[in-house]
Amino acid sequence: MTTALFSVAGAVAVVAAVVVVVSRRIVHAALWLVLALGAVAGCFGALQAEFVALVQILVYVGAIVVLVLFALMLTKAPMKPLPELTTGRSSFAAGLAAVLALILGAGVVLAFGNEKIKPVTDGSAKTVGTQIFKNWVLPFEVLSVLLLAALIGAIALSQRKKED
Repeated sequence: MTTALFSVAGAVAVVAAVVVVVSRRIVHAALWLVLALGAVAGCFGALQAEFVALVQILVYVGAIVVLVLFALMLTKAPMKPLPELTTGRSSFAAGLAAVLALILGAGVVLAFGNEKIKPVTDGSAKTVGTQIFKNWVLPFEVLSVLLLAALIGAIALSQRKKED
């Protein structure tokens, strides 16, 4: 049952991620990103990592996607597809993505082979929180500053006057 649930969530994540990339409307791409990130949270849930699934939903679906949509609305980005930016490049991009996926897959297989991953003995919220705020506090704070800078940049771009 777990394998089937993980497989379905993984397939939904992959399909939604492809639709994010090929979508011609930026708002539709952001909404498909919600589905892709939610499916990844479903993968974590199927692997019985409920805390990580909840953090995935709260941080990525709840914060990052909302920040992206907020920035899109503040910058008054064009909502209609721009044909001059989206024609003639999709086959090259798809081919390049396939080649990179094969290289990455071959690298993972060569690096790990048939090695089994040992389960974590204690995956509680306390242990994860201790790791984040003791050993990983610098990357955590750098990420918060990056998100703040993106929000300030979106506000600054929305307030910019048009010069003709």
